[in-house]
Amino acid sequence: MLKLFRPAPPIDRLPAEQIDSEYKKLRLQVFLGIFIGYAAYYLIRKNFSLAMPYLIEEGFTKTELGFALSAISISYGISKFVMAIFSDRSNPRMFLPAGLILSALISLLMGVVPFFTSSVTIMFVMLFLNGWFQGMGWPPSGRVLVHWFSVSERGSKTAIWNVAHNVGGGLMAPLAVAGAAIFAGLSGNSAAGYEGVFILPALVAIVLAFLTYFLIRDTPQSVGLPPIEEYRNDYPTKTKKTFETELSTKEILFKYVLNNKWVWAIAIANIFVYFVRYGVLDWAPTYLSEEKGFDMNKSSVAYFLYEWAGIPGTLLCGWLSDKLFKGRRGPAGFVFMLGVLIAVLVYWFNPAGNSVVDMICLIAIGFLIYGPVMLIGLQALDFVPKKAAGTAAGLTGLFGYLGGTVTANALMGVIVDASGWDAGFMLLTASCVVAALVFALTWNVRGQEVVKNH
Repeated sequence: MLKLFRPAPPIDRLPAEQIDSEYKKLRLQVFLGIFIGYAAYYLIRKNFSLAMPYLIEEGFTKTELGFALSAISISYGISKFVMAIFSDRSNPRMFLPAGLILSALISLLMGVVPFFTSSVTIMFVMLFLNGWFQGMGWPPSGRVLVHWFSVSERGSKTAIWNVAHNVGGGLMAPLAVAGAAIFAGLSGNSAAGYEGVFILPALVAIVLAFLTYFLIRDTPQSVGLPPIEEYRNDYPTKTKKTFETELSTKEILFKYVLNNKWVWAIAIANIFVYFVRYGVLDWAPTYLSEEKGFDMNKSSVAYFLYEWAGIPGTLLCGWLSDKLFKGRRGPAGFVFMLGVLIAVLVYWFNPAGNSVVDMICLIAIGFLIYGPVMLIGLQALDFVPKKAAGTAAGLTGLFGYLGGTVTANALMGVIVDASGWDAGFMLLTASCVVAALVFALTWNVRGQEVVKNH
């Protein structure tokens, strides 16, 4: 089985006259592959949030559902780190689609078989499995990015690729609502149709998994092309070292990742960024339903706007960090987190009935929060050699999901049940402040210089 995932070996180099045209074609092709593939992962990651209001009607409490929801974050955080170690030594063409198909199968089971949503324990197990397979999406994408795009262009390319999860997350909501409508029609019971929020997005994800397999390639050398540094004459070091040798797991972990203080700094920042990201996003349908009088269709529109607002926000954040701050990611992260803080406060204190203001706040939070999310992933790629890129990103993801998202899922449910929504928003506000301060610690750090010092 593991042989399927082995890195593709280098082959003889193509004739010189073919290299430029082939490189241009394949760079676009592999980028589309990881963009479509990663967007597809988000079609089946957060469906449970849209099903939660219906499950509450069936008698589950917010504490119980928050506990179940935390499973995907616990397993995803661990998996993103563990699978990254394997991914750095695997062929992304096989690795990324395999995880997507396995994740989609879990989602299908939750929609098709009532047993899999019959108790909190069973839902926790299923969401844990889904989260584990979801961890197979980011690391192979990172491997592709660092092998096909050189240091000086990686910021803008990573920013563009990073909006894939906004595209997928935004499309999930209308797909899920369509699935619910379809299956409600089939069952003749509008209350039973929520299973469709799992089924239709999963079917679409499986189709896209096969498409990504046909698009993605491993390294340029595996298709007869020179390393990207040689092709673009863009080296990360003055010695023109490209770190093309496959590193051992021990070297990746102990030489380049675990002893890197800046990787640890951004991993800590990720805890608070992710708490805000998912504390707002995962609880939006429930909060808007209970406190602001939104129905499922209106909540799905808000969910969609939150995700898609992140697209221009991410691109702007990446551009600012490259151009205005000259490759320093900390200042951009600091400014964007201050903006998130203001939007969260307005979202919190806006009285019920002003739905337009609620929508604007969610758009603003979505616009601003995904920039810092992208910057942390980009810094993880920049701070280590490219053969260790997935593992560095996996470590930041481990902190973000275990420390941030699990807290946003489980603790928010407990706090809101016990003390109301105001207590939950106090946690969100504090997290915005802490995230901004940690970004400020990296104010003068440039990733390329960190790589040079290793």
